[in-house]
Amino acid sequence: MKKMLSLAAMFVALSYASPASAALNISGDAATRLRGEFKNSETALGAKTNTDDLKFQYQLRLRAAADLGNGYFFKTQIANEENNNGGTPGWATVSNNNGERFQLEVNNMYFGHMAEECHYMLGRLPLNSFNNPIFDLALYPIPFAATIYAVDVPVYQWNYDRIFGLNYGTKLGDGELNTTLVVLDNHSVANTGATGDGIFNDGYALHVTYKANIGDVTIDPQAVITLTDGYGSTYARVSPNTFGTNVSIPAGKSKIGLSGFYTICKDSNGTSSIVTPSTTLGVPNTVATGAAANVDYSGYLLRVKGESGPLTAWVDYNRTVDKTSTETTYSNVFVWAQYNINVYQSASGAFNLTPTVRYRASGTDIAGIAGTAHNNMLRTEIVARMSF
Repeated sequence: MKKMLSLAAMFVALSYASPASAALNISGDAATRLRGEFKNSETALGAKTNTDDLKFQYQLRLRAAADLGNGYFFKTQIANEENNNGGTPGWATVSNNNGERFQLEVNNMYFGHMAEECHYMLGRLPLNSFNNPIFDLALYPIPFAATIYAVDVPVYQWNYDRIFGLNYGTKLGDGELNTTLVVLDNHSVANTGATGDGIFNDGYALHVTYKANIGDVTIDPQAVITLTDGYGSTYARVSPNTFGTNVSIPAGKSKIGLSGFYTICKDSNGTSSIVTPSTTLGVPNTVATGAAANVDYSGYLLRVKGESGPLTAWVDYNRTVDKTSTETTYSNVFVWAQYNINVYQSASGAFNLTPTVRYRASGTDIAGIAGTAHNNMLRTEIVARMSF
């Protein structure tokens, strides 16, 4: 609580800075969420498990933006990043005797320069992965711990919707080219024969996008190219590449979105990842290298999305085939539907209610084993959010 009050006091003090200093604009939102969660699973041999739960959750995010003049800017978001009581990062779930903790931390932080023809920015950059599934497929082509899948916007939920990197964008032809050098991980400290060669053992990737209009249609081809070996949740010392496009098509007052992405990884010097779950709230899991593996997988993710007034809905289909050891096929179908009810809006902010339904149906087929293992989940949510 002291940490939270200190951050809030700092924002208030900075917002009253002298006229000679940069103007600091403060905004944010607070929300509560009532979530019903219903899970069922079935092994290939037919053993079934069913669970259900009701969660009361809340969220707070504070944002600050400074305009230094002549195009120079600074932005940050302060949010909660703990994962407790079966929730997701950013949402506190009510615990026994209301004993849960809710601490505010630097969620993203970046600064840079905006000009008419180009821009650059550096720091912990927001990804907008809620509307762009390329990083979901790149990071989670294979389900992690039967909990995190390529569908259900995992990067937005579990990776805090950010990356550390250097972004440069410029107008090119009729569109805009954006390139981001991404720092995936820091493993140069483990300079051994099993892990790599010093500074080049860190994981780097290049995210390239080009957004342009063809008539009323917006196309956004993209690629995530791994430059050095990365350390993922399933495999380490691998360099997967992911590419595809987002397409936005206006339809009267509505909009149709189409997304298609493909990922492939073939690394003869890869290893398995050993994931050690953290025992401290707010601290990420530890990922280390395990047995040598000839990593070989490929997969794709397709999305059809519709937006019409307050209604937003989409359907995802993901299929990944992993041939690293025993050939295993993972298939996921996912539906997200939400309806935004604008209760109140003014120049100072807004209050909204958003009922949401999320459903995932997942199947796993292993070569040589008859039958399909299933893991399904239904979530019904009502979110009350105040923006200010």
